[in-house]
Amino acid sequence: MFMRYLVSRKSWILLFVGLLGLTDLLILLEQELRVELTSLLYLNALYLIGFLLFFLWRYKKETKYITAIAKLQEVMTSDWFENLPEPDNELDRATNELLRETAYQFKRKLSQFKEAQLIENDFVASWIHEVKTPLTAMKLILDTRPSDPDMRRIDSEWLRIHLLVDRQLHMTRLPALESDYRLERVYIHRLVAEEIRELAPWCLEKNLEIGIEGADAMVVTDRKWCRFIIRQLLTNAIKYSPPDKSLTFQTDVTKKNNVILDLIDEGPGIQPHDLPRIFDKGFTGDNGRIHNAATGLGLYLAQTVAGKMGITLQVQPVQSQGTTMRMTFTDPNTFETIRRGQEENIPL
Repeated sequence: MFMRYLVSRKSWILLFVGLLGLTDLLILLEQELRVELTSLLYLNALYLIGFLLFFLWRYKKETKYITAIAKLQEVMTSDWFENLPEPDNELDRATNELLRETAYQFKRKLSQFKEAQLIENDFVASWIHEVKTPLTAMKLILDTRPSDPDMRRIDSEWLRIHLLVDRQLHMTRLPALESDYRLERVYIHRLVAEEIRELAPWCLEKNLEIGIEGADAMVVTDRKWCRFIIRQLLTNAIKYSPPDKSLTFQTDVTKKNNVILDLIDEGPGIQPHDLPRIFDKGFTGDNGRIHNAATGLGLYLAQTVAGKMGITLQVQPVQSQGTTMRMTFTDPNTFETIRRGQEENIPL
């Protein structure tokens, strides 16, 4: 801070040095004015001490405001402008007004952006609900002719549209997930079976076999959002799995009572250089570039929801073939405080 202030006031220093040098030069050149060398040095010392005291006084006074601003920056909060220090000169006062006006403009634009985003989300959610009506009617028509090969192909395409619409609906609700969160005791195999039934037409189209292994286990979670995570993982596995392969859900319980759900596929696997970025928004990787339908949103959304729900989502170390995606449910004791308040309302 001092060195920066010193550099900023170099004009002061140059002016003082120039005036002091000019004074010494006039004294030395003036023949009628006889001044001893010691007296001249004494005079210069007095000027230097006086200037140094003046400089230190101005440094302390003029950097008081900026020092307080620097300390405020270290503990920046959303209402930082309310804690701005009081200015004691016109320059600091102008800076103070500029910072307050900047904060006001930022909060106003942020409020406008949030309002516009809320309106857009409401519009998208409304549109999705409207679209679901004809989609439901189409599904009923398709179910009347289950043996028709053409209808089965249409049913598979209908499923893709349904999954895209459903994912978009969950994306609009994602910012308010906390308010939509409801804890339940559910069996993990039941959640998996529901998603398998949902995606059955797509699996039949590719002749994929899906199995569930391991003992069933109960978890405390939100049924709807947990199914959403499983759906994204299963959709990815089906999309990248070659025909006539198998997918396996495997459950396990650790010594700490954490429930683990693995989804194992026999697809091409994930390249080692892609692993650090598979949960990034929009990242498709080498496999995604081969499949032009990849959006890079599935795993990103699954990881985002899992993080909000206390579920650890990760890919297992590189394998020679296929991919294993693992969901680890947090120790039920973590939810004890919430569960006590909801104990009577949690269905078995």
